[in-house]
Parts: sequence; C-alpha cells; structure tokens
Amino acid sequence: MTPTKSKLEAGLLGRPGPATGSLLEGLEVRRAMRQREQPSPHLWVLVSVLGDLIMIVSAGHLAYWLRFHSFMRDYGNWMKIELSQYAGHMALGSLSLLLALGWQGIYHRNVLLRNRWIASRIAKAVLIWTLGFLSFTLVFKLQPSISRVYVGLNGACALLLLLSWRWFFDLFLHSPGRIETLQQRTLFVGWNDDARRLWKTLSSDRAHAFNLVGWVDASGWRDDNQEAPEGVPFVGYLEDMNRVIVRHEVDMVIVADLSREQLLELANLCEREMIQFKLAPSVFRIFVSGLSLETIAGMPVLGVNKLPLDSTLNVLAKRTLDMVGAIVGLLISVPLVTVFGTLVYLESPGPVFYRQRRWGMNGVTFEIIKIRSMKLNAEGQGGAQWCTQDDPRRLRVGAFMRKWNIDEVPQFWNVLKGEMSLVGPRPERPELIACFKHEIPHYNARHAAKPGMTGWAQVKGLRGDTDLAERIKCDLWYLENWSLMLDLQIMFLTFFKRDNAY
Repeated sequence: MTPTKSKLEAGLLGRPGPATGSLLEGLEVRRAMRQREQPSPHLWVLVSVLGDLIMIVSAGHLAYWLRFHSFMRDYGNWMKIELSQYAGHMALGSLSLLLALGWQGIYHRNVLLRNRWIASRIAKAVLIWTLGFLSFTLVFKLQPSISRVYVGLNGACALLLLLSWRWFFDLFLHSPGRIETLQQRTLFVGWNDDARRLWKTLSSDRAHAFNLVGWVDASGWRDDNQEAPEGVPFVGYLEDMNRVIVRHEVDMVIVADLSREQLLELANLCEREMIQFKLAPSVFRIFVSGLSLETIAGMPVLGVNKLPLDSTLNVLAKRTLDMVGAIVGLLISVPLVTVFGTLVYLESPGPVFYRQRRWGMNGVTFEIIKIRSMKLNAEGQGGAQWCTQDDPRRLRVGAFMRKWNIDEVPQFWNVLKGEMSLVGPRPERPELIACFKHEIPHYNARHAAKPGMTGWAQVKGLRGDTDLAERIKCDLWYLENWSLMLDLQIMFLTFFKRDNAY
C-alpha cells in the first residue's frame, strides 16, 4: 500500500474539534471516577510519613529501654536516667530523622512503588542522621549528656523498624486493585534506539511503577506495511493522539523522536490534559545523569555540567582513598614483588619491571609500571598488539601473574604519584587506540577521570581482548554513578573476577 501524507505535515496534530473535545472531557470524567474508587496517591504519601514517624518514635523508646533497662545498662558509667529526662533528645532526634528522610526524596507520589530505591534512601538517611545527631549533641553538650551507645541503638532500631514497616506497606500498595491507581500509564511517542533501551528498562522494573501502554508512530506517514518494534504494542498514529490518550487513559508521555513543531504541539496537549510530558534527550547520549537546566543571560540552556567527580570535595575524598590504599598496597606487595620478580628473572633474565606508555586523564600520557609477564622484546617484530588467551609471548609465571593481577601490583606507585587511581577506567595504549575516538562513539569521554588499577568494566569480566564498546559503556556508567562506596565495592569484587585476565 502506498503511504499517504499525514495531517501532521499540515500542522494539525489532532486539533480538538467538537468530537475530540468531548473525548478529552470523557478522559477527565474517567480519571475522576478512578480517583473516587481509590484514595488519592497523595493520601498514601501522607500515610507513609505518618507510619515513618511512628516507627521513628518507637525506635527512640526501644533504644532507651535497651540502653538503660536491659543488660546493656551496666555498660559504661551511667546513672539511672528517667524517660522524661531524655524526652527532649528523643523529640529532637525524631524530628531531625524525619527531615533527613524527606531530604532523601522518598515522600513523593511517583516513588511510592519503588521499594528498593526507598530502602536504599532510608539506609542512607539513617546513617547520615546517626553520625550527624551524635556530633550535634556532643558539640552543643546537651543536658543530660547523651549516650553514644543510645544514639547507635536508636539508629539501628530506626533502620530495622522503618524497613520492616515499609515492607508491609509496599505489599499493601502492590495489592490488586490498588497498584493500578499508583502506576503511571506510559505512552511512547516515536521510536529509536533510546526508546528501545528505555522501554526495556521500564519493562524490567521490579517495582512495577509503570504500566507501559505502547508506542505511537510519529513518522508523519501512514504505512500499513510498517512493522512495530518487536514486543511493543502499536496503539496509533500521532495525528490520532487525542483518541489514543483517551482510549488508554495515559498518565505520562515519553517522546523519543519528533520535529520541533510536533514537539511543541504535543507538549501543549499534555499540559492541557494534565499528562506528564517527558523527553528522551537523544542528542545527549552520554552522561545523561549529569543533565541539568541552567540559565545563561536569562535563557534556559540544557547541558551536561554536573558529574560526581566534578565536585572538589569528591575529588579530594577519592584522592585520599587512593593515597591510603597505595601506601598500604605498596607495603603489603613487597614480598609479592620480591618473589615473582625473582621467578621472572630466573625464567627470562633481564629487567624485572616493564614500563609502558598509556593514556591518562585528559589524554596526558604516562608510563605504567608492571612486573614483566612476557618474554623480552615481545613486541619487537609485531609491534603493539592486544594480549590474547594462550598468548605465546607470555612467560609461564606470567600466565599465573596475569590471572591473579599480580603483574599490576607495582601500579600502586603510579597511584601514589597521582598518575592513576585505585579505581577508574583502565588506561589504554596510544598505539592501539589512535583511531578508536573516530570509530567508537564517546570513547574519549572515559578520559575525564584518572585511569584505575581496576574498574567497573574489569569486575564485569571485560578485560584484555574483549568488546571495547561494552567496556566504554561500563566506564561511562562508573563516571556517572561514582561514590566512595562504589570504589570500595569494585575493589572488593576485583578479587573474584579473573576469568578474562590474559
């Protein structure tokens, strides 16, 4: 069938006439009926706040009983303290912990069903509150003096009670007939690779926070022979958008691919019908979590300007961890370097250490230090090349060292000098990657941070002669999601990921 020109080319975008206007009014009626059938999501937010407050107050009383009326009362030099004497401390602690939970953003209707995300935010808030409240009470010397054991018990009890209550509350919210009112009925407009990845992500969401309706063809041409994306329901064309949002009671629209004129008209339609309007920023294919809207000379501008390691405090914290880890690593590794250096020399007399030029932060080259794991002049004829499995250039002891990462132990010196970090994207050789920045999208973005002895790609098994594009995706994910806890997690996991270390 020959495709016919869409009305979108005339700029109509389903303009509401008498018929479509009545349809949209019907959508408002159906929404009102749904809200009358089930309580408003805002009510459940208030219930969550009230439930958290009850658990917090209960945790304070439980911690008081454990500290002063259980077997723990004999720990330390504490006189008998009445509950009324601690009432002020409990009130201050309860209020500040509730504010800390709110600061973590868990009291919002759109996150009610995201139980795992909420649990992680609760744990973070409780940890920050425990340290902060104890410091506050000690600095200002509140009377009576507060027990550090009590504050620790209060934090532990609060975490246990909050997570337990939230578990039951989540089961209640996910019950049939109730979850439907909290899910966001989501419609995709247009289709591309970004939409496909987002659809896959939302479909696998264990919290079931999204009810995916399908996709709308925004190509501007009607073609009956056009196939919809596999596994994604096709619900209509952009020119029929008014009918589509009524028929499927859409709550949220995600735009993947539209022209500027179509985008503006659809945004106005969503505003009129109180539908959330989201835009998948296809022009920003990296560092999406760093996108922010700022104002330059009164003009709103969207761009990437906030990543975790853009913060000076985060850089200092990471550098501190690197220095401490490098010093400890060098001290511990002295016996390893001695033993394996001797074995290398016995098998292949010559220099024990091997220096190799690598790309560092912002493309600045440096010499990486390793225990030599290959024969002398291994690249004398073939030049620079990847190390492969069962590489004939390797020494017998070299195969063992590479499997257990022992050959990389001297890199603690590179870390101490500030050329590398304990964790980060692995540094590559300039000779091997000269053309990668032209062939692989976003390759040079990984050089925004110091290279690491280990990294997220390595613990995912992507080492040596593996898919470089996948390694870059892991490196970019790391840069977007960096934290000290993530660095510690990667260092721990490094000991259990040796399968691809040739």
